[in-house]
Amino acid sequence: MENPVIIFGANYLGRAAKDIFETNGNVVYGFLDDAKALHGTDIDGATVLGNTDDDGFLKLIGKKCEAFIAADDNRLRKSLITMLNEVRHIQPVNAIHHHAWVSGHASIGHGNYIDANVQVSAGATIGNHCIVQAGVILMPEVKLGDFVQVGAGSVINAGVTVEEEAFIGSGVIIVSGVTIGKGARVGAGSVVIGSVKAGETVFGNPAQPIKS
Repeated sequence: MENPVIIFGANYLGRAAKDIFETNGNVVYGFLDDAKALHGTDIDGATVLGNTDDDGFLKLIGKKCEAFIAADDNRLRKSLITMLNEVRHIQPVNAIHHHAWVSGHASIGHGNYIDANVQVSAGATIGNHCIVQAGVILMPEVKLGDFVQVGAGSVINAGVTVEEEAFIGSGVIIVSGVTIGKGARVGAGSVVIGSVKAGETVFGNPAQPIKS
């Protein structure tokens, strides 16, 4: 990647993404964030330049700069991505840690955050705008839909499908072949031995639905 990167979000995820880009030899131009108290401040050597809709900086994206969205709230993430798609006609870049291992036979979309010691096996597919935290293992032929989040240290076994916007907590184990439905949530430390319905929240070993 030749162009510098503007990171949308001066939060923990933005800070971690900055470290990934710089370790990979990329230049971070700065941050954009809607928290006015952060404007003009320095985060690890990069300045919070202004709001996420600051046209002066948005004009640089797609010409002189790339963009990365550092937001773990999917609604905010989607709105920023829509703006970049419609106004700047670009897709955000991936932030992939240099200590992640991605098989040459895996497929990865746009705008993903992939942290240290993640393993992405042959035939695995990661959609767009996912957050995959440190130490996650995606076994062969795992499929992550768009906007999926997977917590640190989780193991997703072969042939699992995780549909769009699902959330997998830290330290989760999902056995082979099951499906985690759209928008489902799996609590930290759970062991999932059967498919989870769309929108359902499960927790425990074995994971069971949580009654509202």
